[in-house]
Amino acid sequence: MVRSLFRTFYNLIIIIFLSWGILLTFSNLPTAASTVYEQRHNHSHDGIGKYYMGREIAQVMGYTGAGWLERPNREVEEQPSKIVNLLNLKPDDVVADIGAGTGYLSFLIAPLLPQGKVLAVDIQPEMLEIIDDFKQQKKINNIEPILATLTNPNLPPESINLAIMVDAYHELAYPQEVMQGIVQALKPSGRVVLVEYRGENPLIMIKRLHKMTQKQVKKEMQTVGLVWKETKNLLPQQHFMVFEKIGLNNS
Repeated sequence: MVRSLFRTFYNLIIIIFLSWGILLTFSNLPTAASTVYEQRHNHSHDGIGKYYMGREIAQVMGYTGAGWLERPNREVEEQPSKIVNLLNLKPDDVVADIGAGTGYLSFLIAPLLPQGKVLAVDIQPEMLEIIDDFKQQKKINNIEPILATLTNPNLPPESINLAIMVDAYHELAYPQEVMQGIVQALKPSGRVVLVEYRGENPLIMIKRLHKMTQKQVKKEMQTVGLVWKETKNLLPQQHFMVFEKIGLNNS
């Protein structure tokens, strides 16, 4: 009887030590990426209830809204031609159009890169099919559609001179992971350009979650190792914000 009780006690001690060891092991694991986000039950109906650095992430516009991206008055409202001119592209640049959608901006950029190309990145296969169809219609061959995931832009390391996002960053479900992938894909002299409706101006008739302030954008870019270089407020309603990797050409 005493021997049986002793064996039971001994086994219990072993189980406690093993459990403690497992807990210590897991406590030393890197913090999961999901801890940078907060999920809230009560949130805007325009958002996904997920918050990043105090900002609620907006819902993604699906491929059924492709017609809005190709609307005839887009040039008047957003002046995308001016956006392209502000990029100061070189003929052999490789440009990643993140959240390319129908490729509206990609097809404006591609003719300026006779020795380069545009990587049209999107998470929706339907959007990439539209881009493929437009490529055939327009006979433009230096646009490469790339299917991304929610967390990965699927760009090779040090492969791009520029990453541009027009009204897309605020919809990224995993902004930190995607931006980390973009930073890794930048060549040493690479830049990131974000074009976002100005969140500081309540008179801009865009839903609140689909606008961003410079302060918020700078804070989020700094987290992934990007430094703000300049903002060009030459567009009717949007910020044109330029960032580079920290430590590159910042002296």
